[in-house]
Amino acid sequence: MANIKDIAKMAGVSVTTVSRVLNDHPYVSDGKREAVLRAIEKSDYQRNINAVHLSKGETMLIGVVVPFINHAYFGLMLEGIADEAVKNNYKLVLFQTNYEESREIEALNMLQNKQIDALVICSRICRWEIIEEYTSYGPIVFSEDAREREVSSTYINHYKTFRDALKYLHDKGHRKIGYCIGRKAGANSIQRDRAYRDFLGKIKMPYNPDFVFHDCFHFEDGAKVVERLARMGEPPTALLVTSDSVAAGIMTCCQERGIRIPEDLAIMGFDNQPVAQVMHISTLEIPLAEIGRNLFLQATNKAEHTHEEVSVKVIERHTV
Repeated sequence: MANIKDIAKMAGVSVTTVSRVLNDHPYVSDGKREAVLRAIEKSDYQRNINAVHLSKGETMLIGVVVPFINHAYFGLMLEGIADEAVKNNYKLVLFQTNYEESREIEALNMLQNKQIDALVICSRICRWEIIEEYTSYGPIVFSEDAREREVSSTYINHYKTFRDALKYLHDKGHRKIGYCIGRKAGANSIQRDRAYRDFLGKIKMPYNPDFVFHDCFHFEDGAKVVERLARMGEPPTALLVTSDSVAAGIMTCCQERGIRIPEDLAIMGFDNQPVAQVMHISTLEIPLAEIGRNLFLQATNKAEHTHEEVSVKVIERHTV
């Protein structure tokens, strides 16, 4: 396979001239440029892209860590990241972790090995002690509150958002309020649980562990929630569900069982996904695509660490 020296010899020019042509440098005469291009075509020369990236110190690749690809929450966030990547001529390397620590570490190792320029972690599984071992290798950006860390972040205040949603349900007359969540131990989940317990204390209602539903990620998980509700003697009258997809699953299953929404059970979703609009589910609008776009811009900003809180608003529809 021909290399840059072979091209220079065939064209009768210096290696520097060949390099200038390959990099579209303006200060090359038309005659020499034409000679180099003819030599490249004749030899079927292929550029070593890895070598080009090493010489420039960047790959134009951004790593993106998501737990699931088939989850609307992360899909919308990824859409925002991808849109901004296209505008800025970057490509994405996608890591689906299924919340397995080893898969997230694989992405961190690629940053360490300079195979990607930066890493966006949409939902973290690794402890901060592990993350901090990699922060010197390139920008790492998170979609959680990381203001006390040497990284950048775009986040929502999950404690405040959860408190506001609980107050909204309380103001609608509900006292027995439960909630559905994905991971039990995630950083955002811990904030939501603290908000829930604090709110119950404020309205002087006891904490009932049966009113908390974990591992609710997808539409079909709604059926498991309704099955548990059906077995309760005194079920909650309202559910705060941290995924519109799960809220839609709960609503569908309730309709099949003759449980009236919102008369028997009020449902408040999260994210304002298209399914919430179609099924008229009251929800909290989280601008996920906007968050994704900002995460990308933070990942490509090597100058400083920044932190941006994104506001959330209540969307009132028919399920509360």
